Amino acid sequence: MAEMSGTENGLVGPRARVVLASQDGGPSADEQGALMREVVPGFGRRSGDPEEAMPWEQITPRHVEPADWLRFEQSLAEIFTAFGMNLDTPGTERTPARFLKALYEATAGYEGDHKLLTAFPTECRCDSDCLVSQIIEGPISFYSLCEHHSLPFHGFAHVGYVPHEQIIGISKLSRLVRLFARRFTVQERLGEQIADALAEVMEPHGVAIHIEAVHLCTQMRGVREEHSKTVTSVWRGGYSENPELRREFLAETRNRNPWM
Repeated sequence: MAEMSGTENGLVGPRARVVLASQDGGPSADEQGALMREVVPGFGRRSGDPEEAMPWEQITPRHVEPADWLRFEQSLAEIFTAFGMNLDTPGTERTPARFLKALYEATAGYEGDHKLLTAFPTECRCDSDCLVSQIIEGPISFYSLCEHHSLPFHGFAHVGYVPHEQIIGISKLSRLVRLFARRFTVQERLGEQIADALAEVMEPHGVAIHIEAVHLCTQMRGVREEHSKTVTSVWRGGYSENPELRREFLAETRNRNPWM
């Protein structure tokens, strides 16, 4: 199959210049960067909101070569066209680029490292028997992409833990949930990762995670069950051993249930 020029494959402006430059032997690194800053809004910056993101959330920013990014756009354009979308309208001509950018931003959780979370001392230092009342945060909203169909699932998480020598900022619990949620994942793994991360960072007496979510892969396709909801719970440490602690945690999550 003959290779198309930038204008023949539907790309115009800076996108066409990137394609033509690559056909002519490839642009320099500076030229690539300049062109891609025109092509992709936010290119060259770490994904996420620069005013709100914490350093530990953007430790390993992902890099996509400019030519690869445009190749992905072209592939998406072919798929959308084959499936029936008309890309020759003002509302759809940029749809492949918008879709790709949205997917990149929705998976920004791969860039973070929970191990760099900052914990603070409690009043229980050096006392193995010291217990602090359990801390419960939620509902924490999240949006994720199912790794089976790449369709969204979304819902709310409640996070509980019984501190020992360290505590963590309340807002960091929300950020931790979203760090793992903004990836291709499954709900079961999401809860396990959040629980294990808290246990690793703080070494508390116990950790509890309760997640309720709706999955578009079962609502839009397949069984098309519009009103189903998936509920998962994860217990670590004292929560695994103490039924009363679990009951107290679950009662609190029911009182805060945003679905009701």
